[in-house]
Amino acid sequence: MVPSFFCLFFYELVKSVEEKIIDLLEEKFTDPEFENCFWLDVKLLPNKKLEIIIDCDTGVTFDTCRKISRYLESFIDEEQWLGQKYTLEVSSPGADRPLQLPRQYTKHIGRKLEVKTNEGEDYEGRMISATETEITLQYKVRRKEGKRKVTEEVETTILFTDIKKAKVKLSFK
Repeated sequence: MVPSFFCLFFYELVKSVEEKIIDLLEEKFTDPEFENCFWLDVKLLPNKKLEIIIDCDTGVTFDTCRKISRYLESFIDEEQWLGQKYTLEVSSPGADRPLQLPRQYTKHIGRKLEVKTNEGEDYEGRMISATETEITLQYKVRRKEGKRKVTEEVETTILFTDIKKAKVKLSFK
């Protein structure tokens, strides 16, 4: 059994390193070259693997991840926050990761989204607009009109505060 002192020590180390990394990222993102970037997640795992997920309003490039990684490595190595051996992974959110922040939606205008609301409603449609507070999806609905079925396009506006989960739906057409 691992002593609770060790667990508490590791927890404090993780929080301390994660907070320092977040501070460094926020400082770096004030540079003109990186001012359209932001961090989504910073996790230090027990095997000394530091995972950092970043995004940019114009999309994340390999070069951006490389530069951020080198920037962080210089501090981690100099201060010895993780000792001699650690793994640092800086990457974009990836297609399977849900959107987290309102500013991520704008670059996906025109793409299909799957949205689940806090009320349990599911929507799938093309996002036609995104503001600071809401998104608008456009999708087709089939309804019965007399004896025949009619398809019509509908628009639904969803507040960010009502979104439980939203993912970009990839299309390979």
